[in-house]
Amino acid sequence: MADAGGIAADHLKSFIERIERLEEEKAAIAGDIKEVYAEAKGTGFDTKIMRQIIRLRKMEPNDRQEQEELLDIYMRAVGMVA
Repeated sequence: MADAGGIAADHLKSFIERIERLEEEKAAIAGDIKEVYAEAKGTGFDTKIMRQIIRLRKMEPNDRQEQEELLDIYMRAVGMVA
């Protein structure tokens, strides 16, 4: 393909096709993750809590600690913790 309007069309098409393939893979992986959560739920695990744990594990330890401290402060402020 030739340049179209100053754009290297072949190069652009290559990027678009790569992104499309990755989007398809992402959708497949999302489906796999959904199945794992369903399986965990079927065995009695609370998937909402599992999602929280996964989110927390992604965080840096210092960020997680800061968030936990702020949560504790806020909970004390509204009378949820003695």
